[in-house]
Amino acid sequence: MSISDVSNIFGVIGGLGMFLFGMHQMSDGMQQTAGGRMNRLLGMLTNNRLMSVILGTVITVIIQSSGATTVMVVGFVGAGVMNLSQAVGIIMGANIGTTITGWVVSLSQLGSAMTVLKPIFYAPLMIGIGSVLILFLKKQSDHIAGQILVGLGLLFMGLDMMSSSISGYTDAPIFGKAFTLLGDNPFLGILIGIAVTLILQSSSASVGILQTLAMSGVVTASAAVYIALGENIGACSTAMISSVGGSRDAKRAAAINLIFNIIGAALCVAAAFIFFAVNPAIASGKVAAVQIAIFHTGYNIVKTIVQYPFADQIVKLSGLLVKEKADETEKSEEDDEEALTLRHLDERIFRSPAFAVETASLEIQHMGQITMKNVRHSIDAILTGNLDEIEEVYQIEKTIDKMAQMLTEYMIKIENLSLTEHQKLVVNNLFYSVSDIERVGDHAENLADLAKYMVEHKLDFSETGDNDLREISGPVFKSFEYAIEARRTGNMDAVRKVSQYEDEVDNLEEELREKHIERLSRGECVPSSGIVFLDILTNLERISDHAYNLAGYVKNEM
Repeated sequence: MSISDVSNIFGVIGGLGMFLFGMHQMSDGMQQTAGGRMNRLLGMLTNNRLMSVILGTVITVIIQSSGATTVMVVGFVGAGVMNLSQAVGIIMGANIGTTITGWVVSLSQLGSAMTVLKPIFYAPLMIGIGSVLILFLKKQSDHIAGQILVGLGLLFMGLDMMSSSISGYTDAPIFGKAFTLLGDNPFLGILIGIAVTLILQSSSASVGILQTLAMSGVVTASAAVYIALGENIGACSTAMISSVGGSRDAKRAAAINLIFNIIGAALCVAAAFIFFAVNPAIASGKVAAVQIAIFHTGYNIVKTIVQYPFADQIVKLSGLLVKEKADETEKSEEDDEEALTLRHLDERIFRSPAFAVETASLEIQHMGQITMKNVRHSIDAILTGNLDEIEEVYQIEKTIDKMAQMLTEYMIKIENLSLTEHQKLVVNNLFYSVSDIERVGDHAENLADLAKYMVEHKLDFSETGDNDLREISGPVFKSFEYAIEARRTGNMDAVRKVSQYEDEVDNLEEELREKHIERLSRGECVPSSGIVFLDILTNLERISDHAYNLAGYVKNEM
């Protein structure tokens, strides 16, 4: 082996590395740019399967990775964010959306007369401009744009380096024999496609390598078809691996992706085998990168059209493949709030930072609703002296504490993702929100302690005292409810209402405190009951303060 051969091997390895790293950088930058758009796309999800297919296509085009889309789908199904009927549409769309990378790669095969239009012509400029944006500008939006440009530039330079390093060997008989063998044996071609994609964990990357070989004129049409089919099946591995340890529905979502691609490949192999048998000249003819891109896109569109009417049957088939364990139904029925939260905080969603932030926000809203219920229980316990209700407050408080711990740990992990400045602000505010909600839970527990003390010491309030507590509890409840509503909708009207109710609580707390002290001084109330009453007012006023804080975080994000 000569030094030239070693240099070419290094060139192939280096080119492949640049191509894969460039694709990763571009995809990461695109996901950060997508940010809130992807949240809005998810919000458009309905039971309209055609809309789900379109959304799956659009999201995959945006984030440049069908693997990321399908892994997120597995996570969303496991978290209960979407159902399997919606998931099958997203998965079909993801298979179409991933073919965009093949078209980007095929741009490198423009004719020599069109050199100025070739991406490789501009690749060094892209890397140069991107580096300047990253190194010398401060805005994160500029850094993200630079990351995308550098990624694109490296992608095209890596393709060019691989193509140049291989070009000197394209006349070697081994290439012709290898691709003739793959073209004559569909199953071997599919296995090669699956193997390459399993190694690279990206169908876009494996199709890009196939296109690079095609640029050198060594790939036959039949081999390209079978290898591409295998690459589509191999792409299912990411979601399959991701579903391990997930819920049954999460595993079914991954199985739907596999079933969809296997059925599509089987139908295409049958059609291609007959076509190539009738047209052997086409089968053995060389294929261009653009033709691979056309086939890849066309195949995935036709595959979706053919199987679209049978989507419900595919969902049912996934249920037959992923059996339900005997104790699974019983467990799901006994699923408590902590287990539900743990299931929702699925780290597979980390493939999209925007969705991960949104998931954390949804669970914090859920925590807030549970805490609101506990505050109501604690006030009822004070007014009724119901020991069962007091005990329920204590039990729910344990759940709130555990949810706070899980959410905090989850958001620490989110902080290490590639976030935009606004997403970082939101995550920071979500940290504070968890703390405020947890403190509200503590105040509910304090109120339950006071209710228990009253029962144990046979204390009660006068009718006026009970009415005063009911009067101040109303705006306290409203302030906290609107604070959670503000986090859910981002509505400034809800933020303003929190402020109004918080002012009302402050005024009432001061007024009722003075009235109660006057009753104590007149001997109309038992002193020990009076102290408890004042402590209750303090806890209620603090709850409205935390509600005001929660609304303030939402206002800060506008």
